[in-house]
Amino acid sequence: MKNPNQIKQLFIAACVLLISFTMLSLRNKTTERKLTVAASSADPLPSWNDGALKKAIIDYVSKVTTSGSSTFIPVEDRIATFDNDGTLWSEMPTIELEYAKLAFKKMIHKNPELAKQQPYKAIIEKDKKYLATVDESVLVGVILKSLSGTTEDEFDRSVKAYFDTAHYVIQHKIYPIQDATYKPQIELLRYLRANGFKTFICSGGTIEFVRAISVKYYGIPSEQVIGSKLQYTFDETSHKIVRLGKIASICDKAGKPVNIQWHIGKTPVFASGNVKSGGDIQMLKFSQTSKYPNFQLMVNHDDGVREVAYKEKDNASLNASTANKWHVVSMKNDWKTIFAIP
Repeated sequence: MKNPNQIKQLFIAACVLLISFTMLSLRNKTTERKLTVAASSADPLPSWNDGALKKAIIDYVSKVTTSGSSTFIPVEDRIATFDNDGTLWSEMPTIELEYAKLAFKKMIHKNPELAKQQPYKAIIEKDKKYLATVDESVLVGVILKSLSGTTEDEFDRSVKAYFDTAHYVIQHKIYPIQDATYKPQIELLRYLRANGFKTFICSGGTIEFVRAISVKYYGIPSEQVIGSKLQYTFDETSHKIVRLGKIASICDKAGKPVNIQWHIGKTPVFASGNVKSGGDIQMLKFSQTSKYPNFQLMVNHDDGVREVAYKEKDNASLNASTANKWHVVSMKNDWKTIFAIP
């Protein structure tokens, strides 16, 4: 039998162990709380200036992802669609148009009269005034036709080879084309996906051109890219899909909601476009018909120092934004950084 001193020592040792365990447990819980607070307070949109628009985006995402709330949107219905040219990357000049010039040169070599016709004339002569105001569907039409006659595999290889070497002028300096993407929008895409949204590109540009870089540039898989497209045919000899010179669909203006319905079969609850030709108005209107709380975002190119400032003659996109109470991004005031460049 243990003497009283041994019992006392064992009791003290047990108390010390219990106190140590309790303190360690409290320390771990405190650390967990600190990490939770840090995670919740971390800025999801660091390239956006603090202000009403940034707050509106974060508040919207919070309210539609809070389980049990009346504004909750099921994960399967959290669909977000983004235009590409002028919304996710710069469009002055249009990047796909730069690529298509290679095909235009071949076409004009075969038919010199094309050099006197619009829009070929403006493209070859780099008529910025004409290109800034021409309806996007006109440019898309000639681009699609110029890029026909190949298999999908050949076209994909050609586009990827172009992006491997092509450059873009930003603030009078030459950068790889990927640097022409808008850093704030890349952050927004990631933020939405982190909160259960499925992000789609809905571009007026050709679907295959954007698919070639959608994962690398935006983290969006090719099957979540919607765009203008050519008619296809199946070649019985090569067993390949071949691009024909006929247009199947122009994904611009009213064509955007139609293509969204074809590809997704759901109405987006978040939609973003930009000011240039009024080509995104119908997509944002379509988004407003959702049965769920929805958010529309129109990018206004009003920063002539860090990007290129331009607007529409009829002010259609901004007028529609006012009339429909859409959110408007002022690139000058709302974006702390535009491009991810030094």
